[in-house]
Amino acid sequence: MSMKEEDYFRNLSNRERAIFEGGISMGALYHQFVGTPVNIESCNSLEKAIEESILLQPAIIDVKVSLNKNLIKDACGSMNYTSLEGSMLEVTLTTNVGSDVISTCISYDEELEYPIMYIKE
Repeated sequence: MSMKEEDYFRNLSNRERAIFEGGISMGALYHQFVGTPVNIESCNSLEKAIEESILLQPAIIDVKVSLNKNLIKDACGSMNYTSLEGSMLEVTLTTNVGSDVISTCISYDEELEYPIMYIKE
């Protein structure tokens, strides 16, 4: 028996599905790109690569990635690069399911000392 896409999500509202898609995409983004070699010269191309790859995922309609260039610059050693860390990421991705539009974000929270993912409406 073959199931259709809507069969898998029939127990979710459009809002819940939009949050689900945002969470899946944010987790994929984080775990795919943290550890990537980066320096000041490669920041813009890495931001664009992250945005373009995440836009391919279901329900994603917009992605904004900003890397903290000050942290990257400070972390670059004698080899002129560092590894991307969660603290260097500032991301907002927007999902759309039906009429529901949700923004999922990641930013470094100084108080928590943690790159926190959250839903912003």
